Amino acid sequence: MSLETRPATGAVSSRGGSLKRWLPLLVIGAAMAVVLAMGWHRELTFENLALRRGELNDFVTRHLLAAVAIYIALYIAIVALSLPGAGVLSISGGMLFGVWIAAPAIIVAATAGAVIIFLVTRSSLGAALAERAGPWLERFRAGFEKEGLAYMLFLRLMPFPFFIINLVPAVLGVPLRTFFIGTVFGIMPATFAFAYLGDTLDRVVTDARATYDACVAKSGAAACKLSVDVSSLPFRQIAIALVLIGLVALIPPVLNRWRARNAAV
Repeated sequence: MSLETRPATGAVSSRGGSLKRWLPLLVIGAAMAVVLAMGWHRELTFENLALRRGELNDFVTRHLLAAVAIYIALYIAIVALSLPGAGVLSISGGMLFGVWIAAPAIIVAATAGAVIIFLVTRSSLGAALAERAGPWLERFRAGFEKEGLAYMLFLRLMPFPFFIINLVPAVLGVPLRTFFIGTVFGIMPATFAFAYLGDTLDRVVTDARATYDACVAKSGAAACKLSVDVSSLPFRQIAIALVLIGLVALIPPVLNRWRARNAAV
């Protein structure tokens, strides 16, 4: 007579639940590691855009819908994997498609990518932290429950790293609806601003490519380096404008707290 030791049903269920909870985050982490290890993210530069500008413009002219679809898919992947390059891609979109095509495409793609990483983080890290939440975390959660949309708009408008604003609300238990609305409307000002910069970048890229071609013709490709100088683009002015708009988004919750304190006195 042999005795078999079988794991308790609850233990098996718990392990299965943990695997299901963490698997999406592990997949995203693995994909991110592969991209970074292969160095693919370093291909997304203004210099490479300048080198392939003619090819890209030709493809966009002949296959506009396919080009926009590829652009959206690439943007979603960059945001969902929390990779650097979204700013370069936003400006490049304005240069390739124009503001009125690029801006809606960026809003759709950035929101989709943000929602993906938000849901993945909420199902893994959010659930794990919820089980161990301390008083400080509960206070943050209470604030987001009362004024979640205002806080989301503020965070999206401020020049914080985009991927951080995808993670923090998920950990704090922000509802998906609030996150979605706050993301769509919060990224609109910066999206249109950066897409509009594409027109300015087009002239910068044209000048850089002309300088590079002249150098190649004179000294050969080995002696020349293509360099795109974006220091003339008004990034600082855009950041200041977004900060001011973001502070405006905080006016409602500040007024509500002020009124609540006055009513309690």
